Amino acid sequence: PTFMHNSYPCIRGNVGKVELILVKEQNGVQFTSSTLVASACNETAASVSDERETWGKKIDFLLSVIGFAVDLANVWRFPYLCYKNGGGAFLVPYLFFMVIAGMPLFYMELALGQYNREGAAGVWKICPIFKGVGFTVILISLYVGFYYNVIISWALFYLFSSFTDELPWVHCNNTWNSPNCSDWADNSSVNDIYKVTPAQEYFDRGVLHIQDSNGIDDLGRPRWQLTSCLAVVIVVLYFSLWKGVKTSGKVVWVTATMPYVVLTVLLLRGVTLPGAIDGIKAYLSVDFLRLCDAKVWIEAATQICFSLGVGFGVLIAFSSYNKFSNNCYRDAIITSSINSLTSFFSGFVVFSFLGYLSQKHNVALDKVARDGAGLVFVIYPEAIATLPGSSVWAVIFFIMLLTLGIDSAMGGMESVITGLIDEFKFLHKHRELFTLFIVVSTFLISLFCVTNGGMYVFTLLDYFAAGTSILFGVLIEAIGIAWFYGVDRFSDDIEEMIGHRPSRYWRLCWKFVSPCFLLVMVIVSFATFHPPTYGTYTFPPWATTVGWCLAMSSMAMVPLYAIYKLCSLPGKFCDRLAYAITPETDHHLVDQGEVRQFTVSIEMIIVLYSAKYFYTTTSER
Repeated sequence: PTFMHNSYPCIRGNVGKVELILVKEQNGVQFTSSTLVASACNETAASVSDERETWGKKIDFLLSVIGFAVDLANVWRFPYLCYKNGGGAFLVPYLFFMVIAGMPLFYMELALGQYNREGAAGVWKICPIFKGVGFTVILISLYVGFYYNVIISWALFYLFSSFTDELPWVHCNNTWNSPNCSDWADNSSVNDIYKVTPAQEYFDRGVLHIQDSNGIDDLGRPRWQLTSCLAVVIVVLYFSLWKGVKTSGKVVWVTATMPYVVLTVLLLRGVTLPGAIDGIKAYLSVDFLRLCDAKVWIEAATQICFSLGVGFGVLIAFSSYNKFSNNCYRDAIITSSINSLTSFFSGFVVFSFLGYLSQKHNVALDKVARDGAGLVFVIYPEAIATLPGSSVWAVIFFIMLLTLGIDSAMGGMESVITGLIDEFKFLHKHRELFTLFIVVSTFLISLFCVTNGGMYVFTLLDYFAAGTSILFGVLIEAIGIAWFYGVDRFSDDIEEMIGHRPSRYWRLCWKFVSPCFLLVMVIVSFATFHPPTYGTYTFPPWATTVGWCLAMSSMAMVPLYAIYKLCSLPGKFCDRLAYAITPETDHHLVDQGEVRQFTVSIEMIIVLYSAKYFYTTTSER
């Protein structure tokens, strides 16, 4: 019947409760009336769905997803990976993993959130035993917020420092400089082992004050300058999130579009600089022999996993505020493609300036090319400082970093807020206070990262908070949807929303290709682990142990919740397992003993009952 096309998920479990009554036949046309016997569950679901706010405009959602996915890593990581791993040849494994894993997982999360209209934990009413993975991704997003906001505060500190006639990272005559500081012009007279550029010393000694700390066990007090910048970031985040998508959907009009304007301006300036073409050629130079190196493929796969933002619960949270009939398939293709194109485009901006810096100081390009914070807080500011009107260019550049960081931080916080509010319904009426509690808690933990030794805490969090744990979370998520809830049923959900089923390609990726890809990535992540370092500093064993405890604390949510769920349900073990892996809307079928629906979609039940029967028979014999 046509009334089922846009119905909510809870209704589908009672499709059989429809009475069709023939009224009359007139002029060869039969007129019928239909009555839907809706259960209390259906009424509740419809009520909740009607009450849930939606994006003011479709573009608000698209800009929010793009703003979250396109973050600082698109600027400071992808271009360097491309340059280091064969230039244009790196696009081969990158696009390969994008097609077989990145886009399918991106599409899966958008569809999951939109259909169930809940946050990362609430969506697992489709298979309650897996709700732990929802808490896993919520915890990961919270952990990332502890240090990601610090990056934005660094950018804000640099922005304030740029409003001067002469940028403070140009010379070595500042109070924070050491005897090892050397301008590029004097490189020939300084031993390479001890040489430190003014820009590097400004970041390490002028901003971080890392020289006043002996390691992670000697943090000191928070520095008031960075603490003030961090407080400003937190205030901006709060007033962007406190009213939900009504406010965040407006903020992203600035934060998601500004980076593209600035990147274009910087590219137009960069390509006019001497040596820029050489830098771009190095960025795009094709070396297919590098594809024989397994490390290149591993780095391409890792970049795909993290650049799209899958597994943080953000895509689920954002899409949960969509209209039920929104075309999430088209959104997934558009936004994931824009993310990858932005990464590729930013490489031209980065390497035009790196080529210029390489020629200006007469050093090899690999001497100035690097990734991570060193690129955007050391190398790029150093290149900008040599331009006419350098202060103006510095202001423009750091405004771009701020907007890149803010909307990604907003996404992470929204994942936490939406996920917990949807799980604990009483928080709905107190969203403003709960949002304040989350951002203030994040601020207090982030204070450890703005101390003299804060960079060591930052490095530890960055290394463990969302590494192996995020890969594990997405793996369990993919298994839960594809093998327990069922690809066929998931495809039915999508058809109910957008009017057509996913093609066989997407279904194969969800069921086989993507889980296998993620499993390999988790194994590789464990196999290639090495303790974190920062420069010449090696973290003590206890710090590495703390890091692993942080990572395991989020991953442990999966088995802990599964055990809790199995123990809290009534009946025998097989009955509890049946309830735990059956969608909540179908629990009445389990009550009635009608287990055909989940025994067909999840063959594990058959195996378990068979094993129980075999065990009982064997014991009696």
